[in-house]
Amino acid sequence: MQELVQYMVEAIVDDPNAVSVTGTERGGQTVYQVEVAQDDLGKVIGRHGRTAEALRSVVSAAAKKHDQRATVDILS
Repeated sequence: MQELVQYMVEAIVDDPNAVSVTGTERGGQTVYQVEVAQDDLGKVIGRHGRTAEALRSVVSAAAKKHDQRATVDILS
């Protein structure tokens, strides 16, 4: 799942080498924390948070397929 998040975020940003994804367990679900270059933060969040919400939806659906729960947090 972490590779999926990494792949999707790297496809969005201008500096894919600056993308860092770490997974932690919190409250019965896996939270993938994404860090990107400051210039790419707006691209990952998107207009009105639409891109971030789409990332969360895809990750949640993929996790559900494996009987897991997951979400994405974008760190600044």
